[in-house]
Amino acid sequence: MIYAQNGDALSYRGIHPNLDLALEHITPAFLASLRDNQRVALRGEQVYCTRFTYQTIPQEEGFFEAHRRYLDIHIMLAGGERVDVNRPQALTPTQAQEEHDFYAYQGEGWHSVILRPGAFLVVFPEDAHRIKLQVDGPETVSKAVFKICIDP
Repeated sequence: MIYAQNGDALSYRGIHPNLDLALEHITPAFLASLRDNQRVALRGEQVYCTRFTYQTIPQEEGFFEAHRRYLDIHIMLAGGERVDVNRPQALTPTQAQEEHDFYAYQGEGWHSVILRPGAFLVVFPEDAHRIKLQVDGPETVSKAVFKICIDP
């Protein structure tokens, strides 16, 4: 897991070439160019970004998700949400969609971060993440999510 300020994104280059490409796009100009539910392919299915707008939810309505082939970068554009993180091995599996690289879990969070504009969170395959959680009550948020293949 990496939790940092958008302006520090380039400091994390060198982990994987696909991650480098995404980090280079954490810029005010690129983020401002995204439209709701628009998917922008930077390297086909290897690196792409989608912008979402939704209402945050109570913790009891959330679930953890994890991926094995992809890592995610979550960047809050407007509003704020809490994201809980734990290792998949510490959680109870509830769903597996291998063809979509999606694995769902239930359990307790180990770490929590509050995502607000100007910050990003990178979650690796070992970081199951429960997203969309309310901070101080329901709120409409807008977020960009990069999907980055690290295991083709």
